[in-house]
Amino acid sequence: MSLSIRNQIPGTVTAVTAGEAMSAVKVRLAGGQDITAAITTDAVKDLGISEGSAVKALVKSTEVSLATAPVEGISIRNQIAGTVTEVATGGAMGSVKVDVEGGELTAAITRDAVEALGLAAGSSVVALIKSTEISLSA
Repeated sequence: MSLSIRNQIPGTVTAVTAGEAMSAVKVRLAGGQDITAAITTDAVKDLGISEGSAVKALVKSTEVSLATAPVEGISIRNQIAGTVTEVATGGAMGSVKVDVEGGELTAAITRDAVEALGLAAGSSVVALIKSTEISLSA
């Protein structure tokens, strides 16, 4: 199956905390970073996800925010350090490709944000992704 979701990073499930409707799934990405995906408990069962399962973390580029350093005092727990490899801007929006250990992320952010953060190839950034915006494929 082909998907329009550009961000697809392989990993291994390290823990599943099941709730009645939603579950928190911790994943160690191929580069060693740990993330958490909040998905339905039905999806966990349907996909057969358990500790040790191989998965891909899927994130739409519009759901990836960027910061120039780790952010404290925020509810977003998924913060993945990386280096900008490419920036393309148009009239209103920009596309920023970020090399992270084990893969690549693309963030769709405003051109104003690209300029305000001074993003260019070689810039160090932290990708911020809410756990509810991460989907998993098994």
